[in-house]
Amino acid sequence: MAKPALKAALLSPQRPLGGHPLVVVGSSLGTSSILWNRAASLLGNDYDVVAWDLPGHGVSPAATETFDVADLAEAVVDLVDTIAPGEAFHYAGVSLGGATGLQLGIKNGERLKSLSVQCSGAKLGTPEGWLERAETVRSQGTPVMIQGSAQRWFAPGFMDREPEVSSRLLHALRDADRFSYAFCCEALAAFDVRAELGSIRVPTQVIAGALDGVAPPSMAEEVAAGITAGSGTATAVTLEGVAHLAPAEAPAHTAELMRSLLDWAESQAEKGGSK
Repeated sequence: MAKPALKAALLSPQRPLGGHPLVVVGSSLGTSSILWNRAASLLGNDYDVVAWDLPGHGVSPAATETFDVADLAEAVVDLVDTIAPGEAFHYAGVSLGGATGLQLGIKNGERLKSLSVQCSGAKLGTPEGWLERAETVRSQGTPVMIQGSAQRWFAPGFMDREPEVSSRLLHALRDADRFSYAFCCEALAAFDVRAELGSIRVPTQVIAGALDGVAPPSMAEEVAAGITAGSGTATAVTLEGVAHLAPAEAPAHTAELMRSLLDWAESQAEKGGSK
């Protein structure tokens, strides 16, 4: 296994980084930073929002060998260190991006100011299901996933209401590198941090879509309960009418929830710095 190379896109207004708190966001398997465009635009006046893409997705180069979710988390830290060396940051992620956030909270918690885990869980799917999908995509390419992903990603009626957004996300899936996608599936097959949730100390919100068949609200509740059982602070929230891609399906509500956490965490940091 090897730590993959990641690249990022700035989603907040073009300006020198460092004048605003840094928010790093991660996307779901098969998508890219465009998943975050709308939600980031609602946060960008007050926060520097930087989105990283999964290997072989969006602007990130294809992976050449296997990696696990812990490798992704370390790669995110390396990426942040090219932007704000050694500094703490806020993190939000969807699905595999959210799993990476949990891994950051477990192993790199000292770098996080807050954590927003969205449409994700401490374990997603089954190893058998992920390995089967990896083989399918490796042999047939990512377009074979478009129909099934559209059904899983979006709540009924969303594609009709938002054809441009849904089309761009499905194009990101079509354009993803098949081998990198398969490596991501294999990383998800091995991912299970349920026993480690109690080590997360960073303030955490766990957002679920009421219509998410991949990561239902029960998974969000499991994550929040696991963190609070270890004396951490976590809350679970369910968004009605949302399936698996909360920042795209409900950008205003997602940004509002994130802002409440971000602003609170920043106020706590200021209090700590003034002591």
